[in-house]
Amino acid sequence: MTTFTLHLPRDARPGDATALDESELVKDAFSWGAFFFTFLWFFFHRLWLAGLGVLLLVFAFGGIMALLNVHPLAGTLAQLLLQSLIGLEANSLRRWTLARHGRPAVDAVTAADRDEAESKAFARWLDAKPAPLPRPAPAPALSTPRRSEPVIGLFPDAERPR
Repeated sequence: MTTFTLHLPRDARPGDATALDESELVKDAFSWGAFFFTFLWFFFHRLWLAGLGVLLLVFAFGGIMALLNVHPLAGTLAQLLLQSLIGLEANSLRRWTLARHGRPAVDAVTAADRDEAESKAFARWLDAKPAPLPRPAPAPALSTPRRSEPVIGLFPDAERPR
């Protein structure tokens, strides 16, 4: 089972079917596309700044490996480790970018595949009722008398006037 997050516009209300037109499901797992295609995966998902950053990182990493005259096998292994890091963090960067652009995660579902996750998330969104506004809690009544012994600490209103 994999976890997916549902991202909708910030002003979307639960039960609103039109908000689902702009929805996006993001898988919370390793991204093989980002592992193999690095910056191209980011550009495909319209993550321009992250894609540019990954592009610069990959070329700078390759340049540093060449500058340090690293053995080709060690350089390849280091490049695979860098691509693994990119694959691990790609979907997190995608979720962060969506939230930054006003599309926060409104639900998380676990499912075997993307279609099942979509049907679960959409059904939960459409069945949801708008949450009522919370009522303010009543203030507790001060029915206990104030103690006469001194209070230790920085409580200026509890000290006796001098």
